[in-house]
Amino acid sequence: MNASFLTTLRVFVPFAAGYFLSYLYRVVNAVIAPDLAADLGIGPSALGMLTAIYFISFASAQLPLGVLLDRFGPRRMEAFLLLFAGLGAYLFSRSGSLAGLVVARAFIGFGVSACLMAAFKAYTLWFPKERWPLVNGFQMAAGGLGALAATAPVEAALQTTDWRGVFMVLAILTLLVAVAVYTVVPERPSNGAGESFKRQFHGVKTVFTSLEFWRAAPLTTLSQASFLAIQGLWAGPWLKDVAGLERMAAANVLFWIAVAMIAGFILLGSLADRLSRSGISVLTTAVTGMVLFMGVQVLILAGPVRWALPMWVLFGFFGTSGIIAYAALSQRFPVQLSGRVTTAVNLLVFVAAFLGQWAIGAIIGLWPVGVDGRYALAGYRSGFLVMLAIQAMTLLWFFMASRIIRNRQKA
Repeated sequence: MNASFLTTLRVFVPFAAGYFLSYLYRVVNAVIAPDLAADLGIGPSALGMLTAIYFISFASAQLPLGVLLDRFGPRRMEAFLLLFAGLGAYLFSRSGSLAGLVVARAFIGFGVSACLMAAFKAYTLWFPKERWPLVNGFQMAAGGLGALAATAPVEAALQTTDWRGVFMVLAILTLLVAVAVYTVVPERPSNGAGESFKRQFHGVKTVFTSLEFWRAAPLTTLSQASFLAIQGLWAGPWLKDVAGLERMAAANVLFWIAVAMIAGFILLGSLADRLSRSGISVLTTAVTGMVLFMGVQVLILAGPVRWALPMWVLFGFFGTSGIIAYAALSQRFPVQLSGRVTTAVNLLVFVAAFLGQWAIGAIIGLWPVGVDGRYALAGYRSGFLVMLAIQAMTLLWFFMASRIIRNRQKA
């Protein structure tokens, strides 16, 4: 092994481990949802709120996180915040009330809020710009492995322990990863480290007042929010209530969704990297993928239930398209603003994911629960259709904004 390869491993592996845990936390409730509902005696709206609180606490950290990443660097920020995630997992394992679990999950969401953005920031410091889509794809694949671990493996673990035992193990693993990030990742000063806080917050204003940002941000936001809201909770109950699968069978489908997600992160990231060298922009690849993802959602809404496995596998694969837009947006701003660009997108994504996941639960709750405890098919269709309709509106805005930008460039 040469030194540069060892350095690459030291940069990539700890951040990948952090994102593995972040994604596991994000989607594990899709498997343990029946246990949480039974133990706490809650309906779909409360279950959606409990799961979605992860997103809003995650989102609340994004804007200051962008400034702090550019100022203090990704290594120190992620290691520090992961301590809160470990504490949250411990509290989740010990809490006996809905309120206690909400607070604990909020700690988890806050604690893992840097796991993706810190990695993206580190990669902008260590890797050349043209490689960002590829390395970001591998980082996302690590998250996909976390999503995979949260499916059939968690269901198998529940045969020997309960959801509290699972979260106690996660608390220990989170603390170990925090130590690894701090001690293994090498330090490289950011270009923004010497800027004043006033100048750094002016960079936030630069991002949020840019039409280039707002051209793609709404579509990216709603595409990713829909993916996170559905995959992170409602895919599991849909497979049980609509497709009629038993718990282990549903967990196996969730497993294959995660496998498809890993493949999507790697293959679509690699495709974007290759096409960009052929003159096709990363943003074009991202938008094409997000349109295909919308098509898959139409299939889930209108297709026969017997197509459940292939439809949900395609959902996992094309649901990753939105993440390519992160790299596309970063390429349109100076590197010292990269942390603020990606966290600005993430703020929007996770606020929308919180609202979407909770809203789907509230819409499902408008229909009576069946005598067998199943939620109504009409509720799922209505909730999913609302998310799809909003994505279609943001796609229309993307084309309108693109036309405005082209006219400005001609003027």
